[in-house]
Amino acid sequence: MLDSGLIFASDSRTHAGVDNFASFCKMSLFERAGDRVIVLLSSGNLAGTQAVISLLKQRCAKDGTPNLWSAESMFDAALLVSDAMRDVDRRDGQHLADSDVGFNASFILGGQIKGEPPRLFRIYAEGNFIEASTQTPYLQTGETKYGKPIIDWVITGSTSLNDAAKCVLVSFDSTMRSNLSVGMPIDLLCYKRDSLAVDMQRRFEEGNAYFTELGRQWSEGTREVFRRLPSLDWAVP
Repeated sequence: MLDSGLIFASDSRTHAGVDNFASFCKMSLFERAGDRVIVLLSSGNLAGTQAVISLLKQRCAKDGTPNLWSAESMFDAALLVSDAMRDVDRRDGQHLADSDVGFNASFILGGQIKGEPPRLFRIYAEGNFIEASTQTPYLQTGETKYGKPIIDWVITGSTSLNDAAKCVLVSFDSTMRSNLSVGMPIDLLCYKRDSLAVDMQRRFEEGNAYFTELGRQWSEGTREVFRRLPSLDWAVP
């Protein structure tokens, strides 16, 4: 969450064991130009997250039903996602528990509804959620630890959307080097504050020239900085 807008990114790898990997888009966009932009990122049990998203879309298509098109604030939108998660869990939770599989679906929800500033939430599997703030300006779900330090080092509230986009891609590249559960394609969306429309959205497939070059230069630059670090003086106690 930046002064100039919001950055969203997600990988596409899902797995049910080391020999069962697949690719599914984990980013959903609800956009009505001039009125609202709502982005939903998902992680966890694929069947659970898809059921929640399908239920949200189904409710959006029904007049008179509280939904993401009628929500008056992003807080209300977060409540609607939470309600959908609990509805799916009530239907499927016991069956999953009987098979030693938990619901285990979580989301990041962000965007802007006309009349209020951009907002960003992380919604946990239980349906409760937290909101990003100036003290905690970014949220992660899924595999987080490998790419987190890069974001911590680089991003501040005044970072531009373009620089933040580069940082997020480098963060994903670093994560993929260390964890097989994260993989291409990478979906990236940049939202300009108060634009109430999306005009910066990209998908980076395996072998994408820009993504590959970004990772190469980051690796080479990191090695060069490391070589310039002062050597340890073993004679000093």
